[in-house]
Amino acid sequence: MKTAECDILIVPGLGNSGPDHWQSRWERQLPTARRAPLGDWDDPDRATWVERLVQAVCQATRPVVIVAHSLGVMTVAHAAPELEGRVRAAFLVAPPDTTRKDMPPEVSRTFRDVPREPLPFPSMLIASRNDPYCAFDAADDFAAAWGSLLVDAGEAGHINAASGHGPWPEGLTRFATLLQRI
Repeated sequence: MKTAECDILIVPGLGNSGPDHWQSRWERQLPTARRAPLGDWDDPDRATWVERLVQAVCQATRPVVIVAHSLGVMTVAHAAPELEGRVRAAFLVAPPDTTRKDMPPEVSRTFRDVPREPLPFPSMLIASRNDPYCAFDAADDFAAAWGSLLVDAGEAGHINAASGHGPWPEGLTRFATLLQRI
């Protein structure tokens, strides 16, 4: 599949993705990409975020490919049962381990549980070995539960602008690989 043949839905996490974040850059670079308007980026509510993600997917006019980062990944996992048949694939980057006790209260309040059911669409999960929000073993466990192809990003931090992943050309190459498989 080519990017021109699908609606690319950008799903940021807590705080949204700033202008230098790779998601924001991809949104500006890829003509069929748009950001899912999940609601309050600083005080996430799982039910609201899931509902708005489902709405955004339903509004698409072409097959949907999701590009999620951090808490956006967990939003996709929670919304997955409602997305069956509507999403062609998901590119999942740096999931947070929301079960950890050191998660910010605005995250643990509604996102503590991690879905364990396989996703009803192909997915690739990119995880870092030194992500401050998720141990690699936890990301590996999520990938196994969801049926996602796990890609080891090495020591890449949280794979965001703060960890030096503004343009993130390696990620774009991995995304292209996912698109070729669907």
